[in-house]
Amino acid sequence: MLWFNNEKGHGFIETAAGDRLRVEGPDFRKGPPEGRCAGLAVTFQIAGDGDSARAQDVAFPEDAPPRRARIRRSAGR
Repeated sequence: MLWFNNEKGHGFIETAAGDRLRVEGPDFRKGPPEGRCAGLAVTFQIAGDGDSARAQDVAFPEDAPPRRARIRRSAGR
């Protein structure tokens, strides 16, 4: 997932081939993501083709491990 803006109601997903697909809020199975979602893995179907292609039936894999914040240490420690 590249990003999703709840205020605008849409975002973009990047496919394994590097194509960008638009995704609308209603296209998520359990509702759009809340908060930061860049880099999250998703499963989806592609509707349409060419420039009109978009993602639909978007879901977050249930077995995906939870994201954790990285701890950054300063060089002086």
